[in-house]
Amino acid sequence: MCEEHQAGIGRRAVFLTGAAAALTLGSVSFASAAEGGRSQSRTVRGTLPTGSPDFVYVPVEVPHGVREIKVAYTYDRPQVPAGTAGNALDIGVFDERGTGLGGEGFRGWSGGARTEFFLRADEATPGYVPGPVRAGTWHIALGPYTVAPQGLAYEITVTLTFGEPGRTPRPVYPPERAKGRGRAWYRGDCHLHSWHSDGRRTPAEIAALARAAGLDFVNSSDHNTSSAHAHWAEAAGDDLLVLLGEEVTTRNGHVVALGTDPGTFVDWRYRARDNRFGRFARQIRRAGGLVVPAHPHATCIGCNWKFGFGEADAVEVWNGPWTPDDEVALADWDGMLVASVREGRDWIPAMGSSDAHRDPDVVGLPQTVVLADDLSRRAIQDGIRAGRAYVAESADVSVAFSASGPRGEHAGIGERLRVPHDSPVTVRTEVTGAPGCTVHLVTDQGVLHTSAPLPAGGDGVVEWRTTPAYAAYVRAEVRHPAAAGPLPGSLAAFTNPVFLDRR
Repeated sequence: MCEEHQAGIGRRAVFLTGAAAALTLGSVSFASAAEGGRSQSRTVRGTLPTGSPDFVYVPVEVPHGVREIKVAYTYDRPQVPAGTAGNALDIGVFDERGTGLGGEGFRGWSGGARTEFFLRADEATPGYVPGPVRAGTWHIALGPYTVAPQGLAYEITVTLTFGEPGRTPRPVYPPERAKGRGRAWYRGDCHLHSWHSDGRRTPAEIAALARAAGLDFVNSSDHNTSSAHAHWAEAAGDDLLVLLGEEVTTRNGHVVALGTDPGTFVDWRYRARDNRFGRFARQIRRAGGLVVPAHPHATCIGCNWKFGFGEADAVEVWNGPWTPDDEVALADWDGMLVASVREGRDWIPAMGSSDAHRDPDVVGLPQTVVLADDLSRRAIQDGIRAGRAYVAESADVSVAFSASGPRGEHAGIGERLRVPHDSPVTVRTEVTGAPGCTVHLVTDQGVLHTSAPLPAGGDGVVEWRTTPAYAAYVRAEVRHPAAAGPLPGSLAAFTNPVFLDRR
């Protein structure tokens, strides 16, 4: 299926691993320090055809006494016809503990964001985990994301430097609690990328932008690596809670691990057909995190969510600036609400995040606003899991949404109002910071009420009356004026529902 060449040695053997979606090539060997000097390099060349496995491993035999391993790679990018995928090759590394699923040997991943990386005991390229370079068989992991019809020719240069290993610093992680306001609404952005994956911002730069956007919390969610976790402590503070996580980026969709224990790594090397996602969703929960499928209807290759929502704690309905795939995700989520009512099962709350990578991506567009008992990891997660949240395009927009019964019964966002099936229910929506927007009240029948445009000041109150017999739930959408034709305007905010339970 592929060829591998090492300078002066020629073609090497190719071996299949235990999984059909991975391939292991012949190994690359180095002399000892005494035989080869302080620094040694080896270059590997090969070509991957279309239809290559998801992962190709290049074993590297690392001798004793290595201080640093450095890897640089290139690959060709031939012209391809319109509508045909070109070449894209991701890269990472596993140490002598192996490449087994679960990631015991994981030492870093940069995807396609970098052309080289290094790691040693005291330091590593962002995306990679510092630690000793121990003797044994390491594996460079190649991920042929897409391969052109001409094939993908690559070249990898591995450089080992011998010497004293140095000391691995003990990681320092951000605190799990910040100075909050007691039980209050807290604003956060749970899907962000730093230079530890394919972002271009440091944690400190992201934190500064989060504060400027009026956020109270963020979640570190770099692609397929936890290396950023130990670099957020200085960016956190009494005014900004930093949760730790990962965007688990598989070939069948992405999932945000939200608020896991520090240092938690979640493997991504599987597809839906492998029936392995449940194992890693459970790992996220054991590590104290939430399972949040991201941008489920995104159109990029491998981004569309294929694993189903049975393991989801919440779903990211709004990702970055409002686009048609968000509209589809919102409609799909509304369909899941209807199914939960019909089948009498738990519902899946919605949330939104920016997925910001670099300028001009806006941190906090959108942001999830959570009702929590305090500004702590557990309290924020509890609020998201319970659906006590709405999503807004900025800190300028606020929404208060509730339903009340005839005898003073009251329920807020994510709660249930239990009244007789024919009781009159008043639904009240208070909006600030949304000039010219209209409020749409959505039930299991669809949009049943649309307000007049809010005044130029952007503030307004909308009330509507219904009964539990007529509406199983009610939620609010605050929309900008439509840009053209019959298409709805983009969202300024939307809420999780209030359920109207018939007694």
